Amino acid sequence: MALSHSASAKPASYTAVAKLLHWVLALALASIFGVGLYMADLPFSPLRLKLYNWHKWAGITILALSALRLLWRFTHRSPPLPAAMAQSMPKWQHWAHEGTHYAMYALFFIVPLIGWAYSSASGFQIVVFGVLPLPDLLSANKELAETIKPLHGLAAWALCALVVLHVAAAFKHQFIDRDGLIGRMLP
Repeated sequence: MALSHSASAKPASYTAVAKLLHWVLALALASIFGVGLYMADLPFSPLRLKLYNWHKWAGITILALSALRLLWRFTHRSPPLPAAMAQSMPKWQHWAHEGTHYAMYALFFIVPLIGWAYSSASGFQIVVFGVLPLPDLLSANKELAETIKPLHGLAAWALCALVVLHVAAAFKHQFIDRDGLIGRMLP
């Protein structure tokens, strides 16, 4: 039995810019999360200081890329889910799909902003790449810094959990449903 044109048609794809931003941010987030875990347990040393500075620079870069990605998203709509897929998905999966994306976008901003606030409250100005000083978000306040510090970690772990959920859903579509959905974001 031959498949109809609509059943065999490739799902609409994201733009090249959206794909590039997606994969650059994915790589950056995985890297910064791994470095964050590694550096947190290091004893005070030049390596730890270097990694903390790198982590801050990467966080600011991720914040800027996230703003660019959000701007792109507002000006270039996401391709719709293929009609057959959208109709066959249970309502909770639609909610999970939308909710996960909205929460990830929010955390793309929340995590680095909390980190920036923590750095400011700790009395350490962020100087991106050692040349671009950023304004402090808060005045130095050690007590406030100690309150903010765990929030940065919690928000980062929440983002990590959502990314794992996002990847699991992509793999489900690719290897169980075999619906080609993952191809919309592949280069």
